[in-house]
Amino acid sequence: MVVGDFPVELDTLVVGAGPGGYVAAIRAAQTGQKVTVVEKGNVGGVCLNVGCIPSKALIEASHKAEHAHGDEALGIKTENVSVDFSKVQEWKGTVVNKLTGGVSGLLKANKIDLVQGEVYFVDKNTVKVMDDKNSQTYTFKHCIIATGSRPIELPTFKYSDRVLDSTGALNLKDIPKKLVVIGGGYVGTELGTAYANFGTEVTILEGMKDILGGFEKQMSALVKKKLKSKGVTIVTEAMAKGVEETKDGVKVSYEANGKEETVDADYVLVTVGRKPNTDELGLEQVGIDMTDKGLINIDDQCRTNVDSIFAIGDIVAGPPLAHKASYEGKVAAEVIAGENSVIDYLAIPAVVFSDPELATVGYNEEEAKEAGYDVAASKFPFAANGRALSLNAGEGFLKLITRKNDGLIIGGQIAGPNASDMVAEVGLAIEAGMTVEDLALTIHAHPTLGEITMEAAEVAMGTPIHITK
Repeated sequence: MVVGDFPVELDTLVVGAGPGGYVAAIRAAQTGQKVTVVEKGNVGGVCLNVGCIPSKALIEASHKAEHAHGDEALGIKTENVSVDFSKVQEWKGTVVNKLTGGVSGLLKANKIDLVQGEVYFVDKNTVKVMDDKNSQTYTFKHCIIATGSRPIELPTFKYSDRVLDSTGALNLKDIPKKLVVIGGGYVGTELGTAYANFGTEVTILEGMKDILGGFEKQMSALVKKKLKSKGVTIVTEAMAKGVEETKDGVKVSYEANGKEETVDADYVLVTVGRKPNTDELGLEQVGIDMTDKGLINIDDQCRTNVDSIFAIGDIVAGPPLAHKASYEGKVAAEVIAGENSVIDYLAIPAVVFSDPELATVGYNEEEAKEAGYDVAASKFPFAANGRALSLNAGEGFLKLITRKNDGLIIGGQIAGPNASDMVAEVGLAIEAGMTVEDLALTIHAHPTLGEITMEAAEVAMGTPIHITK
């Protein structure tokens, strides 16, 4: 121990101030725990600083740029539309700053100490927190690890000024003329869509048979159709081989259909997954049980094999979603406080801010059947909804997955405008154990997209009003 390094004693130490960590800290403080949060980067983590929030801001700006060009079908014509991308980036930054500043204020208001530095575990109740100048020992009764993840770097695509991860793509100073995206998952699709809306010529290289592999084919097909209408080239079952950087851009080589191909661009964006940030914490000192991919194994209360230590978010099994991390953070904090909280992932939604938006919650039809349920899949199209048509957005559908014997709602999928907001009602229905009758009897305002949920419930009951059986 460093001379003069007297240990600071805590009830709960939270490692990481992202959407998992800061939420866990606040809930722990609400239960009366003395809490300190350690963060080596910016408050808000990846989500608020270089992930969810700035990407959605960029996507929204891109939609406004796209809409500014008018719509001849609506009789709207415009000329000489221009985008000051520096202003777009400046606005995006203000959104991020408001939210990260808000998180700092919430921590302070809940009397939570925020410490800048890196954590290294000494034993199951002790860590060292280090910055450039100092080292301080902290002892704790319980610890919640919420260190998040980082983009996977491919050996043949080392990050540089021209080979970008998602952070680099979000912070470009100018709109690229050409962009290659490696990986057609949700990050690649979202950012590819955003730059296509700004007028970039985008090529997406996806190694699997389809983009957005986590979603049903009938959902991803709508996104593919829209991407192609924006001029995006999609190459599936493509293996990215390497990149040659030039003074003004990149030349990306890939293999598809048994042939070697190349494509030139200003930048290449690599979005092939994320790696958990568990490799520099000294977890081997504590004997934390982990997978060979660096994920921490936990029980249904977010507790590791070491009773005093909990883990949440991207560093445990499951999709790397901010709302999953926040949910797990609340559970961990409540368990530490002695409450009987457990994790239940059935009603956790997944959303892609594509065009159109995609959202799913609970089981899809195939998953429900594999789980042994006898289910019905009841679909209602956006094309039969007045509000969708008035938005000139009639493509898409909402599908409810229900048990045949009692109409219990166990899943739902939405492809269409505002799917990201609409999925909340289906998630609530699953969480509350509602049946299709409950949704059908709930009066929905007209004309709204929310009516589609009610209409799908009526389809499930065999009594649809606005489509024929």
